[in-house]
Amino acid sequence: MRLMKFVLSFLAIFLSNGMEQAGSQAFSQSSNIPNFWDPNIRIVKPEDFKIPRLRFLTTTDFPPFNFIDRKKRLNGFHIDLARQICSELDILGLCQIQALPWDELDRAIENGDGEAIIAGLEMTHEQKKKYDFSMPFLHIPARFAALRNSGLDEPMAVSLFKKKTALVKGSAHARYFKAIFSNRKFVEFASLAEAKKALRDKKVEALFSDAVSLSFWLTSKSADKCCGFVGGPYISQEYLGNGLTIAVAKNKPGLVESINFALRRISDNGTFRELYLRYFPLSLY
Repeated sequence: MRLMKFVLSFLAIFLSNGMEQAGSQAFSQSSNIPNFWDPNIRIVKPEDFKIPRLRFLTTTDFPPFNFIDRKKRLNGFHIDLARQICSELDILGLCQIQALPWDELDRAIENGDGEAIIAGLEMTHEQKKKYDFSMPFLHIPARFAALRNSGLDEPMAVSLFKKKTALVKGSAHARYFKAIFSNRKFVEFASLAEAKKALRDKKVEALFSDAVSLSFWLTSKSADKCCGFVGGPYISQEYLGNGLTIAVAKNKPGLVESINFALRRISDNGTFRELYLRYFPLSLY
């Protein structure tokens, strides 16, 4: 399954019952750049790494990560990141990026038509039987959105007392909210669009969903500057997955280690920051 079924800095992290929670000021518009790398871990590029070509496979239906832009070009955070990986490995001339329908990615790897998938493939136990995975380069947190001047802020369990939160029925975020804020009121809606409308119409005091979807809505004409992020962000491997990674075909010696080396270099030299600000002007964190 895709890491997020719908289209969708790093301050402090507090771990409790499978939840990592980082505090933020209400309606903060600052761009906090997430960094998930342990500074004490040194990643070395394999000395004997050689590859005739590196073909990344992706899709076109996961904006802002991979999509077709107005000029009919393949674009997105994943696309630029793949190019930067090839640049760091000094193999730009051997690098290719191809978009396929989601249900054709597995077959393409099996047929030897690609070496890696950069499209939000979830790192599950079953998928790890078929692929090796890079280290996560980004986690998509859950966030609360609320009306401006709502007064909501951390600790959200206290702020939400006697208030109602909109949830999307059946979503991972709904399950997460019920587990963490089990004694707080909520209203479930059939779609995120309905949940956003309920918040804008002041039928609920908050909305809990994925930060990517909310960030683009908050800056859209549809939101009409009604709302902003409050509290959070929230990360949970149990409910929200292991983060965005790159899936690599099995039996490719040194490829995962080399990609991890490149990802770390991209983080350390500021390139990740540039890409993050390009595609997420309203920080997810």
